Amino acid sequence: MTTLHPTGRFPAPPTTAAPAAEEPFLRRVRQGRPEDPRWARPAFLVLLLAIALAYLWNLSASGYANSFYSAAVQAGSRSWKAFFFGSLDAANAITVDKPPATLWPMALSVRIFGLSSWAILAPQVLMGVATAGVLYAAVRRRFGAAAGLITMAVFALTPVAALMFRFNNPDALLALLMTVTVYCVLRALENGRTTWLVWAGVAVGLAFLSKTLQAFLILPPLAVLYAVCAPTTVRKRFGQLGLATLAMVVAGGWWVAIVELWPASSRPYIGGSQNNSFLELTFGYNGLGRISGDETGSVGGGGGGGQSGGQWGETGIGRMFNSEIGSQISWLLPAALILLIAGIRLTWKAKRTDNARAAFLAWGGSLLMTTVVFSFMAGIFHQYYTVALAPCIAALVGMGVTVLWEERAKWAASGVLGATVAVTALWSYVLLGRTPDYLPWLRWAVLIGGLVGAVGLLLAARAGRRLAFAAVGIGFVASLAGPTAYTLSTLNTGHQGSIVTAGPSGASTMGGGGRGGPGGGGGMQPPGQNSQNSQNSQANQQDGGMGRPSTGGQGGFPGGGQQGQAQGQSNQQNGTPGGGPGGMAEGGMGGGGGMGGLLNGSSVSSRAKKLLEKNADAYTWAAAAIGSQNAASYQLATGDPVMAIGGFNGSDPSPTLAQFKQYVEDGRIHYFISSGTGGTGGMGGDSGTSSTISSWVEDTFEKVTAGSSTFYDLTRPTS
Repeated sequence: MTTLHPTGRFPAPPTTAAPAAEEPFLRRVRQGRPEDPRWARPAFLVLLLAIALAYLWNLSASGYANSFYSAAVQAGSRSWKAFFFGSLDAANAITVDKPPATLWPMALSVRIFGLSSWAILAPQVLMGVATAGVLYAAVRRRFGAAAGLITMAVFALTPVAALMFRFNNPDALLALLMTVTVYCVLRALENGRTTWLVWAGVAVGLAFLSKTLQAFLILPPLAVLYAVCAPTTVRKRFGQLGLATLAMVVAGGWWVAIVELWPASSRPYIGGSQNNSFLELTFGYNGLGRISGDETGSVGGGGGGGQSGGQWGETGIGRMFNSEIGSQISWLLPAALILLIAGIRLTWKAKRTDNARAAFLAWGGSLLMTTVVFSFMAGIFHQYYTVALAPCIAALVGMGVTVLWEERAKWAASGVLGATVAVTALWSYVLLGRTPDYLPWLRWAVLIGGLVGAVGLLLAARAGRRLAFAAVGIGFVASLAGPTAYTLSTLNTGHQGSIVTAGPSGASTMGGGGRGGPGGGGGMQPPGQNSQNSQNSQANQQDGGMGRPSTGGQGGFPGGGQQGQAQGQSNQQNGTPGGGPGGMAEGGMGGGGGMGGLLNGSSVSSRAKKLLEKNADAYTWAAAAIGSQNAASYQLATGDPVMAIGGFNGSDPSPTLAQFKQYVEDGRIHYFISSGTGGTGGMGGDSGTSSTISSWVEDTFEKVTAGSSTFYDLTRPTS
């Protein structure tokens, strides 16, 4: 029999006593906890399997996804030193501009299974499945199995979650670890056990090693919540928080300490920094610079200096709902906010240590804190960052709906439940209206169904059981129909490049982001997938897919959009591999060296590949190229290390001209890959080093052509 919460509204958290010794572990996994209904565990396992299969569907269509991180994964699978530091190449010239934790699972997978799209992306899918499981565990303990299942469904059907848990950016691991953090804090709040709070600190520390300071956004609300609501003495609460902080510092700081103490001459340069310091990277380019917009070495800030908009889109309280971000995450954001208020109101008179109210405050506080920071940060901001909000929104919806359903006999509760469905349907109608050519009938079906369901829920207080359940079904379907359609579109489409968005063509307008970033696709494919990618690219062109035009003005990227699209079409007409909308010309930094070359990889022809592979074992680096994406493409194509001059943006001062000359004199680099930009290499910040190296190479060494690609043979000076 289910034990009720003291308010009588919903199940109380289970006791922490260990299960009977005679209960086998496998039976526990199959049947769940004794207090759960018999259908709960089978339903959970089936839904978990469905999420896994859906996220694995069409996984290889993304090829190498973000070539920048795929190259680092490939390097880590070849060299343990590159694995530890997160180097972009196995020869350890420079690291990626993030800590390496997110690369480690993928690199281990590639080391075991070999380099392929599946080996890189399958660990990300498993992180998504794990996040769904943790959400279920967190919500089920206080609100029952039905609430947990609703939470899982809402999370999995969030478009940006379907995107990022099938992509190789750091956000998947970050979202998982932030979810684990909230779960551990909620477990600690049940009985004041120090162990769970320490595990929360460990999770935050590991999240820091995934995406640095973003992991700390949820700390203020969680720390205040525990300090106020934990069921123990004040002195013990602050002592526990101190231990959790220590655990966080150890879990996240050990790697930082090693890197900072390691002699710089024998480790790779810290990509994204200007002084070869991870601490500078953490608090500058990846930290406070993202808030203020003052990012040294960046491709350009956002609204910086208090302005309302910039290259990275409009800032302000409505940012999560605008045409750039709304379709990615905001489908159920209004519902989550309404249900947060309702949940707190229903538990307002409960005792200080009430676990149900603590759950609303934990998920709600995390959601609000992260949303506010995302809404006003003036520096680099991408739509996919919002995946961090998905677990919070899902949990609030699952908990809030369940609480109001238990109270449906009261007009106020049924009214709020109905209003939530109505607001969700109306907002879905607005979001679907932003892509009028995509399933045009759906927005009307959602609106009508949502309003019908809302009326039914409003009458649930006096209606019969059948009518009440029918209203629930209609409201549930109407609320999730919009995000489900966008999620299915996301699952059915490959995504490549540094900036990707979920949903159909036109779903997000910032920079023409689309499925493949500014200008679209142009990314790398593993061997054997090029023909499939070409077909996908052509199909996307026909329905206005990846190469949506950008004006290059507010919210646009120089060199992307229209310019990239024209370049891609020109490449296709000329029969050049690697075309596609906004794609990069073979071996070049398409679009005149604009953002297309910075944010997307290039396609490498068989002749260029053969040239670089010849005698590659005799050199430390088969080649050097300006910018990480360009270097990554050739490295993934050949399997040999390629030095990325200037790091991701081409603006890091590594290597210096003197260092590069020494590498060439020592015979460690075979070729220099021409960017086709007249000697300019950097995309932002101080590009002097890259430009100087490029000019010196072009003036000193012989030019070699392979197909349409241009190289300079660093072993053959000009006469």
